[in-house]
Amino acid sequence: MTLSKHIAELSGCRRCGHPEPVVPIVSLARRPKVMLVGQAPGKVEIDSRKPFAGRAGRTLFRWLERAGLGEAEARDRIYISAMTRCFPGPHPSGRGDRVPSRQELEMCRSWLEDELTLIRPRLVIPVGKLAIGYFLGDRPLSDTVGKSHQATHVGGSSLVIPLPHPSGASSWIHMPGHPDLVTRALRLIEDEMRRLQATAKPPKRSAA
Repeated sequence: MTLSKHIAELSGCRRCGHPEPVVPIVSLARRPKVMLVGQAPGKVEIDSRKPFAGRAGRTLFRWLERAGLGEAEARDRIYISAMTRCFPGPHPSGRGDRVPSRQELEMCRSWLEDELTLIRPRLVIPVGKLAIGYFLGDRPLSDTVGKSHQATHVGGSSLVIPLPHPSGASSWIHMPGHPDLVTRALRLIEDEMRRLQATAKPPKRSAA
């Protein structure tokens, strides 16, 4: 299967039975070497049909800009995936979005696994505790953010550089020392993206 065919099938998925207009949100990247894996789309994505199009997305792309990636370049070079692909609905407390249920995670799991197999990413950027836990297990964010990790998954092995969730509902980023961990993570992402771009360039021909 090709990535384009996978995306077409994902776009038509209705496994969870969410009512229209809640449908899977898909990435714009078509020849990526990098995957970013979030938790789930938000309400704004229902209309935009683009991942990370709301307030959390604006924060995320500000972070990636610090890593040398403008939003357009990031969307082109990075395949933006998620643990679940449809807006799960608002949180019962009224603050933020509902965390996807275990059943929703299980029903959506094969889409992520297929993408890891098709793309075989050199770099994975899991965003938020749910996605980080998928690749690195249940560990405190302060033990994972700001470091690079090697992780094995269904698609092989990838360098993993986690980021916290950029949602305004998360207080982690504002705690002492945590902004420095994010800065370290962004530097690691910048370094790896540069390495990947350098290896993608064809070698220069020697003069005859």
